[in-house]
Amino acid sequence: MSTTFTGSTATGTHRAVRSGGARANPAVVLTIVYAGALAVLGLWWANTLSVSGLDGWLTGAGRITGLLAGYVIAVLLALMARIPALERGVGSDKLARWHSMGGRYVVGLSVAHTLLIIWGYAVADGTDVVGETVTLNLSYPDVLKATVAVLLLVGIGTVSARAIRPRLRYETWFHLHFYTYLAAWLAFGHVLATGNEFIGNRPAQVAWYALYIGVAVVLAWYRFITPVRHAFRHRLRVTRVVREAPGVVSVHITGRHLDQLRAEPGQFFRWRFLTRQLWWSPNPYSLSATPRRDALRITVKDLGEQSRRLARLRPGTKVVAEGPYGAFTAAHRKNRKVLLIAGGVGITPMRALFESIPASPGDLTLLYRARTPADLVFREELEAIAAHRGAALHYSVGPRDVTGDPFAPRTLTALIPGLRDHEVYVCGPSGMTGSVISALRAAGVPSRRIHHESFEF
Repeated sequence: MSTTFTGSTATGTHRAVRSGGARANPAVVLTIVYAGALAVLGLWWANTLSVSGLDGWLTGAGRITGLLAGYVIAVLLALMARIPALERGVGSDKLARWHSMGGRYVVGLSVAHTLLIIWGYAVADGTDVVGETVTLNLSYPDVLKATVAVLLLVGIGTVSARAIRPRLRYETWFHLHFYTYLAAWLAFGHVLATGNEFIGNRPAQVAWYALYIGVAVVLAWYRFITPVRHAFRHRLRVTRVVREAPGVVSVHITGRHLDQLRAEPGQFFRWRFLTRQLWWSPNPYSLSATPRRDALRITVKDLGEQSRRLARLRPGTKVVAEGPYGAFTAAHRKNRKVLLIAGGVGITPMRALFESIPASPGDLTLLYRARTPADLVFREELEAIAAHRGAALHYSVGPRDVTGDPFAPRTLTALIPGLRDHEVYVCGPSGMTGSVISALRAAGVPSRRIHHESFEF
C-alpha cells in the first residue's frame, strides 16, 4: 500500500467521547425474540387437543405459520422503530440485516399459511382449492383483508430482493415499505377474528393486543413524534455547503442545544431538508466531524438526484434530523490499538472517529483507499489530525491493476505491526467491506474485533 503521509508522534491521549446512553445487548435481544416465538408455539399447543387426518395436519401447520407470521411482523416493526437502545447497542446495520432476514421469513410464513389453510379446508369440505379460496375470502370474517395483507407483503418482499433492490432509488424503496404498516393492520384483525387460539381466550387476546399496541406506540414515538420534538427544540438549519472533492460536498448545520442529542462520532442521522424537492424524503448520512454543542457536519457524495440537490442548498434552509443512529462508535472498542479502514465515501464516519476515538500516540492508524488523488476527501484535515494525535495515516490511490490488492492479508500484516491485537473499524462500498473483513479474518483478527457499516439499503 502506498503511504503518502504518516503522522508524527507528538501528543498525548485524546479525550474520550461521552457515551450516548443505554445500549441493548444483541444476544439478549435475540433471546427475547426467540422466547416470544416459543410462547407463540406454546399458544398453539395449549389450544390444540389433537391432530388427525390430512386436513388436520394441514390446518394445524397453517395455524402455526400464521401465528408465527403475525408475531414476526410485529418484531420486524419493533426492530426498525428507531429505539435508541437498539440503535446504539445492536446498530442500524445489523438491525437492517435482521429485518431483511426476518422479512423473508414473514413472506414465506404468510404464503405458507395461506396455502396450507386453503388446502386443509378444501380437504375437509371435499372441494377444490379454487372454490375453497373464493369461499374463505367471501364468507369468513377478515380473510379478504388478510389476503390483501399477504399480497402487500409479497410485493414488498419482491422489491427488496437483491436482483431488484439496487435498481430502485432509495426514496422509492423507502416509501414502498410504509405499506408494511397497512399489511400489519390488515393481518391483525384477521388473527383475532378467525384464530382458534384467540376465540374465547381472553389472556391470549390481551397479550396480542399488548404486543401490537406496544409496537405501535414505540413506532409513533420514535419515528414520528420524537423528530418533530427535536425539530422545534433544536431549530436546525444549514449554515454553508462546502465542496470537498469532485461530486462530494459537506453540509454544515447549526442549531440549539445539540449536545442534548447525545450524538457520537461514527453515528448518522436521517436528514430531511425542508426544500420543495427534498422535504418529503429523509436520507441517512453520517456525521463527518465530531459533533459540537452548536454545530454538526455531514458529507455527501453525488449518487443520485437527491444527493445532488444537497450541493445547491442555501444557507438558512431548515432541517429536521432523526437520530442519532448506529453502533459504529468508540463504545464497542475493547483493545488499546485501533485500525480504521475506509474506502471512498466511507471516510465520512471514519473522519469523525479518527479525530475523536481515544488512543495514545502510535496506537491509531487510518488506511484510506481512493481511486484518484482528487477523490481523497478531507486530505488536509486527516493529515492535521494525524500530526496532532501521533497517528499513522496511509493512502492507497490508483487503479487496482496498478496498486495491487491493498487489503490482502499479507499486505495488511506487513503494514500494521501486531494487526491481530487491533480493534478494526471498516466502512466503504459493500464489495470492499466484504473483502476487507475476509482479509482481516484470514490475517487472524477475531470477528468480535471487526466493526463495519454498510451503505447498502
